[in-house]
Amino acid sequence: MKKYLLWLPVLWLVLGAAIYSQKEESTASENAVNKSVSFAVYKSNNYASEIYNNTFAKLHITIEKVSGKNRRIVWDKTFDAKLLKDYPDLENALSQKVTVPNVLNNKEHLEVTYTLTYNSNGSELQMQSGTVVYGASDKVDISI
Repeated sequence: MKKYLLWLPVLWLVLGAAIYSQKEESTASENAVNKSVSFAVYKSNNYASEIYNNTFAKLHITIEKVSGKNRRIVWDKTFDAKLLKDYPDLENALSQKVTVPNVLNNKEHLEVTYTLTYNSNGSELQMQSGTVVYGASDKVDISI
């Protein structure tokens, strides 16, 4: 009987740890939400001038889930380079919606960064921009 009494504190400790971890998991999953980011990619000029005949633009977009100092890429896409004049105007913008599941509302947020790489006859120019998504959804307009 004394052997069983010696194991009783260990049993309570194990049970307590199991209940605590189960409570933590249920609390975390209750705060997890899906967040959406919509992109609209369009040209901001008609680029009809002859000077743009050999000018291309390539687009790279990344979405990261950020929690404190921890960052994790959850979506990454590169749009192939094409002539500036071949991009659609604002009314016909290329659009895409990305939904990121299981974002912990009070502990995590999404960061969207994009890089535009312009190439004109071998000369390159890169431009970066980005935004933070704190709400349930956001729209990012990217003008070329």
